[in-house]
Amino acid sequence: MATLYVENIPEDLYEALRDRARQNRKSIAAEVLSLLEDNVVTAEELKRRREFFNSIRKMQARRPRTARSFPSTEEMQREDRAR
Repeated sequence: MATLYVENIPEDLYEALRDRARQNRKSIAAEVLSLLEDNVVTAEELKRRREFFNSIRKMQARRPRTARSFPSTEEMQREDRAR
Protein backbone atom coordinates (compact mmCIF):
# COMPACT_ATOMS: atom_id res chain seq x y z
CA MET A 1 0.00 0.00 0.00
CA ALA A 2 1.29 3.44 -0.90
CA THR A 3 1.97 6.23 1.56
CA LEU A 4 0.86 9.80 0.92
CA TYR A 5 2.22 12.88 2.66
CA VAL A 6 0.54 16.23 2.28
CA GLU A 7 2.21 19.49 3.20
CA ASN A 8 1.08 23.11 3.47
CA ILE A 9 -2.52 22.41 4.42
CA PRO A 10 -4.32 25.63 5.32
CA GLU A 11 -5.00 25.85 9.04
CA ASP A 12 -8.78 26.23 8.69
CA LEU A 13 -8.95 23.18 6.42
CA TYR A 14 -6.90 21.14 8.87
CA GLU A 15 -9.14 22.21 11.76
CA ALA A 16 -12.25 21.22 9.79
CA LEU A 17 -10.68 17.86 8.97
CA ARG A 18 -9.71 17.29 12.59
CA ASP A 19 -13.22 18.19 13.76
CA ARG A 20 -14.75 15.86 11.19
CA ALA A 21 -12.44 13.03 12.22
CA ARG A 22 -13.34 13.60 15.87
CA GLN A 23 -17.07 13.55 15.08
CA ASN A 24 -16.67 10.28 13.19
CA ARG A 25 -14.42 8.85 15.92
CA LYS A 26 -11.55 8.32 13.50
CA SER A 27 -7.96 9.39 13.25
CA ILE A 28 -7.20 12.19 10.83
CA ALA A 29 -5.47 9.69 8.52
CA ALA A 30 -8.52 7.37 8.57
CA GLU A 31 -10.82 10.31 7.87
CA VAL A 32 -8.69 11.44 4.90
CA LEU A 33 -8.68 7.89 3.52
CA SER A 34 -12.46 7.71 3.93
CA LEU A 35 -12.90 11.02 2.10
CA LEU A 36 -10.64 9.88 -0.72
CA GLU A 37 -12.53 6.58 -1.07
CA ASP A 38 -15.85 8.45 -1.24
CA ASN A 39 -14.73 11.12 -3.70
CA VAL A 40 -12.04 9.71 -5.99
CA VAL A 41 -13.24 7.35 -8.71
CA THR A 42 -10.97 4.40 -9.38
CA ALA A 43 -10.74 2.64 -12.75
CA GLU A 44 -12.69 -0.31 -11.33
CA GLU A 45 -15.48 1.94 -10.05
CA LEU A 46 -15.61 3.78 -13.37
CA LYS A 47 -15.96 0.45 -15.20
CA ARG A 48 -18.77 -0.61 -12.84
CA ARG A 49 -20.58 2.70 -13.42
CA ARG A 50 -20.27 2.36 -17.20
CA GLU A 51 -21.66 -1.17 -17.09
CA PHE A 52 -24.57 0.03 -14.97
CA PHE A 53 -25.24 2.96 -17.31
CA ASN A 54 -25.15 0.64 -20.33
CA SER A 55 -27.60 -1.77 -18.69
CA ILE A 56 -29.97 1.14 -17.99
CA ARG A 57 -29.68 2.23 -21.62
CA LYS A 58 -30.52 -1.30 -22.79
CA MET A 59 -33.59 -1.40 -20.54
CA GLN A 60 -34.77 1.96 -21.85
CA ALA A 61 -34.32 0.83 -25.44
CA ARG A 62 -36.46 -2.28 -24.99
CA ARG A 63 -39.96 -2.13 -26.35
CA PRO A 64 -42.82 -2.99 -24.06
CA ARG A 65 -43.79 -6.67 -24.19
CA THR A 66 -47.40 -5.81 -24.90
CA ALA A 67 -48.62 -3.50 -27.60
CA ARG A 68 -51.76 -2.53 -25.71
CA SER A 69 -51.96 0.78 -23.96
CA PHE A 70 -52.79 1.04 -20.31
CA PRO A 71 -55.69 3.15 -19.04
CA SER A 72 -54.98 6.50 -17.50
CA THR A 73 -55.67 7.07 -13.81
CA GLU A 74 -58.74 9.09 -14.73
CA GLU A 75 -60.12 6.22 -16.81
CA MET A 76 -59.52 3.76 -13.98
CA GLN A 77 -61.29 6.05 -11.49
CA ARG A 78 -64.29 6.45 -13.80
CA GLU A 79 -64.48 2.69 -14.28
CA ASP A 80 -64.28 2.13 -10.54
CA ARG A 81 -67.01 4.68 -9.82
CA ALA A 82 -69.27 3.10 -12.45
CA ARG A 83 -69.27 -0.23 -10.63
